[in-house]
Amino acid sequence: MNGTTLHKTAAACAEELPGSELEHPFGPDWEVFKVRGKVFMLMTEVPGRPVVILKADPGEARALQEQYSHITPGYHMNKKHWITLEGGDGIDKELVRELVTESYRLVVAHLPKAQQPVDPHTYAYGTRASR
Repeated sequence: MNGTTLHKTAAACAEELPGSELEHPFGPDWEVFKVRGKVFMLMTEVPGRPVVILKADPGEARALQEQYSHITPGYHMNKKHWITLEGGDGIDKELVRELVTESYRLVVAHLPKAQQPVDPHTYAYGTRASR
């Protein structure tokens, strides 16, 4: 998958998630997706290369980085809890959707129960919950 397709796929997935909002707090070059005011995905270009930055479980982040050369520690984020995804071989739409959804679930799980738009323990990509 190339970088343009990566951005389109990630944005489409994020927009479908309940309570997801797109903001540009760092200027027009950064697309920041939030749920209830908390960031779960950032998209930008790092010297001309489109990237998607996502929250990840630390153990899962390490495993993903070992498995995929196009997944690296989070750009300008906590390297333990965030990953950076670039387009390339082995990166497909299903993987992008899974990583975006997992990032969202991790953020939702830390919101107060009354603010959670979905139950993060049962929400999986493809389920349609009302926004």
